Amino acid sequence: MPTTSPPQNTDELYQALRENDRRPYGRTRTVTAEELVDAAEQFAEPVPLIDALLELQEAYTYGSEPRKSPVVFARLLTLFDEQPDVFDERLRHQLFWRFKWVAGALRALPEIPLASLRQWLTEMRDRYEKAGLDLQPYYGQAYRLAAHLGEDTALAYELWAGRSRSRLSDCEACEICDRALYHLAAGDDERALRAWEPVLAGQESCQEEPARSASYALLPLLRTGRTDEARALHLAGYRGCRRNPSMAGEVGRHLEFCALTGNEARGLELLAENRNLFDEVDSPQDGLDFLTGVEVLLQRVEALGHGELPAAGFPGRTWTVTGLRAEVRGRAADLAARFDDRNGTSAHTDRRSARLDRAPLLDALELTLRTRSLDEVSPAAPLDASVTGSASTARTTAAVPESLTELILQARSLEGEGHPDAQACWARLRTLVAARDYAHPDDPAVGPLLRLRADLLADEANWAGDRDEFADAAALHEEAAGLYDDAGLPGHAALSRACALLATAEIPAEDADGPEAKTERKTEALTTAHTSLVRLHEETSGLTPHQEARLLRLRATALGLRLQTSGNSGTSGNGEHVAPLLAEVDLLHTFATRHDITGQIARALLLRATAHALAGDLPAALTETDGLLDRLREHGPAWHLPRVLALRGRLHLGFQDAQAAHADLSEALRLAADWPADTTDTSRLHAELAEVCMHLGRPEEALRHLTRSAELDLRRGKRIDAFCTYSNAAQLSLDLGRVEDAIALLDSLLAEPDVAAGELDDRLAAQLRLTRARALRAGDDLKAATAEFVALAAESAGWDDDPGSHAMIAAETAVLLGESGEFGQARKAADQALAAHARAPRHEHLSNVLRELARLQAQRQGPDGLAGARAFLTDAGRVADEARAAGYEAHGRSLDTALAYEHGRVNAYAGAHEEALTALEQALTLLGEPGPGPGPEQQQAGEWAECVRLAAAVEGIYLERPAPALTRLDAAVSRLTAAGHTEETEPLTALAARLRDEE
Repeated sequence: MPTTSPPQNTDELYQALRENDRRPYGRTRTVTAEELVDAAEQFAEPVPLIDALLELQEAYTYGSEPRKSPVVFARLLTLFDEQPDVFDERLRHQLFWRFKWVAGALRALPEIPLASLRQWLTEMRDRYEKAGLDLQPYYGQAYRLAAHLGEDTALAYELWAGRSRSRLSDCEACEICDRALYHLAAGDDERALRAWEPVLAGQESCQEEPARSASYALLPLLRTGRTDEARALHLAGYRGCRRNPSMAGEVGRHLEFCALTGNEARGLELLAENRNLFDEVDSPQDGLDFLTGVEVLLQRVEALGHGELPAAGFPGRTWTVTGLRAEVRGRAADLAARFDDRNGTSAHTDRRSARLDRAPLLDALELTLRTRSLDEVSPAAPLDASVTGSASTARTTAAVPESLTELILQARSLEGEGHPDAQACWARLRTLVAARDYAHPDDPAVGPLLRLRADLLADEANWAGDRDEFADAAALHEEAAGLYDDAGLPGHAALSRACALLATAEIPAEDADGPEAKTERKTEALTTAHTSLVRLHEETSGLTPHQEARLLRLRATALGLRLQTSGNSGTSGNGEHVAPLLAEVDLLHTFATRHDITGQIARALLLRATAHALAGDLPAALTETDGLLDRLREHGPAWHLPRVLALRGRLHLGFQDAQAAHADLSEALRLAADWPADTTDTSRLHAELAEVCMHLGRPEEALRHLTRSAELDLRRGKRIDAFCTYSNAAQLSLDLGRVEDAIALLDSLLAEPDVAAGELDDRLAAQLRLTRARALRAGDDLKAATAEFVALAAESAGWDDDPGSHAMIAAETAVLLGESGEFGQARKAADQALAAHARAPRHEHLSNVLRELARLQAQRQGPDGLAGARAFLTDAGRVADEARAAGYEAHGRSLDTALAYEHGRVNAYAGAHEEALTALEQALTLLGEPGPGPGPEQQQAGEWAECVRLAAAVEGIYLERPAPALTRLDAAVSRLTAAGHTEETEPLTALAARLRDEE
């Protein structure tokens, strides 16, 4: 709500009206407009009041409050009747234009009698005729009423569409949409789409277009097989109407589109994003269109068996899909009946029924980069079970014995082998043991219940460790060890304590000061853990061969983690941490071979290959990996194959053999599908394949792997990792020019509950928003991009630990403000960037931004903007001086050269041509004449040629000195030709020809 004091004079009133006009439509803008009307009534002049009333009617019209729009217009009409001379051509045009707004508002209100609608059209016709205005707009409203009523529209359409347009006709885009809807109602999809072409192609637009047309064109595009166009139109069109109360009907059609293309999960996501529409839409017509689209979606979700899913709905209570559908059905049916009662037809009920009766048009259409099914968003999905680590369900399709005794024995047997299918057994047992009526088998082979509870704790501890929840894992392992002791199983207890030691060593050091200290602390902790593991091994008697092999593997794992943590490359001899690790691996391999423990032999060989890789000995690592793969294919265990193939893929990438890496990683991913989901880190496989695909120049494939990796991490509860990967995917999508895909993906992420509530890492959330702002800019949505950049600049100003990021954000914000013509605000943002730059220099980036701002201001404002533009260039000069003093070298041309060239451009734009020529000649001197050859010389030649061209244009055209300009051009053409840069001579030759023609 407004917090500033009321305007004290008409100048302040008009300033407030301009500021309100920049606000989005909604309650804030509407309330402000109401207050400005109150303020305008205090002044003696009628024109300010008229302008304030016009702003208020616009706020009501586009804020979905049709009941109030006619009331405001009645005041305007009274003022016109009383003081017609006050209305100049501008105000008179606005007044007669808005007769159509009132006609639309009255149609949208079922409580307004049909006779009143017809009476208003008669009033409009009489007023237009009296004013000598063309009646095409009147016939347009008569056609719209006929279409609303469901009457035969042929005659009304011809009376409107057959007339020439006038100054008061609806905009071309709106009329195109109405003509297309006429053909659509007649069942002619192709003709409707042909009519829509200028709007959908962006050739015609207005306040509501192309978003309105896009929402209607979605289903015709699908019915005519143009699915790619429908997908693109959904992404762009939805962004143009989301959360907008005056476009609630359009949102409803996008929800319907999701429901009919197998994108029910996205539909629920979009419904949640637009939950404000349940409360803010005051138009019954818009409300009916919206609610019908919502019902189509909810009906489809319920038909697929997911009626229990939560759904965003009317405020005041929590809704499920089933409950909300019943509520929506009742309200929408009532609205349709009210319109039909008023109109004396069944049109609205019939149209609603037709939408609800439509069958899905496609089983599945991939709408966004983040495609999910209802199973994946369901609270009952396996995701939650696997994330919590309790009652892990459906990790595998392996057969689980019905007999409780067999189930327990099979779980332990599979666990001893390290077989992935053990998880299904433990999951089933966890559910059975938790039941009240559980009866433990009285069988010596099974042992006491105490042992089974210890087994389940150990399994839960292992899952906690896999999720990097090391403190929980250590505690669970210790608890299991205690139960094993009570059950008289010292070997099992020793293994659990060994696992607890290793998990404890991996707990991050929270009190360590900086990354180096954390690394040192963790290295020390792993060294201590290894010592303790060796002692535990030596002090425990009666171990079975399988238990001893596992202890040996834990010892080797501790040293492997130490090598990985320390980053020791082994450049001195075998390396401080390499030799001890290889010695432990040899112990494990020898022991496992002696006792023929196949799984531990494989693990020993994998540890050895990994040790060589960590030590930087890639050839040895590759040799070990090749040998291990041969062994696994011949002797097993087969579930290790994906992991080993992944390692070999990484090694091939280290050898810069991306093709071989792609083959190994793809094979690993294929084989991983044969085993339970958590057997292999498939998220990492997808991420690595994305990297390989980028090396192979296959970015689209990389994008698919990135999004898959992120979604898998999200399902496992690794939200930070998931959002980081999604952020990379969004940036790659933007780099590929898939702007709408990037925006849709980021909108989806930013709508996640923990992100919206500010519970995600604030810097990561800011990065997502920054990428989205850049995508909006790339998509030419300058207004939305600027708003996001301004907000981010304000937030990042408080990042005392990262002034460099604030400098970059504030600088980008300044450029966007400059592109919007708001140079006062751009100056403030640039000053913020300069202040942050003083703490964390960003020489080249800031210099580029300041020069761009100077160019924009001179180009937009001409001589009036020269002082401000020169101020930006002065700042850029100081940045260049600082860079020179710091020994900084720019990646492209020098900052001094770029600055001299920009001085030339800025002065030329502002009409200071002599100063411009002097600056350009300085830039030419700094650049130096280009030498022969491609590469950097080619770029320098292009820059030099452009500088010559601009200097010659200033000299020959604006200073009217063509002779020296031609001399300059001819000499440059000769120099470039001699150096082999013939392409760069073309613009110079063209300018020379122009100058000679003018002579």
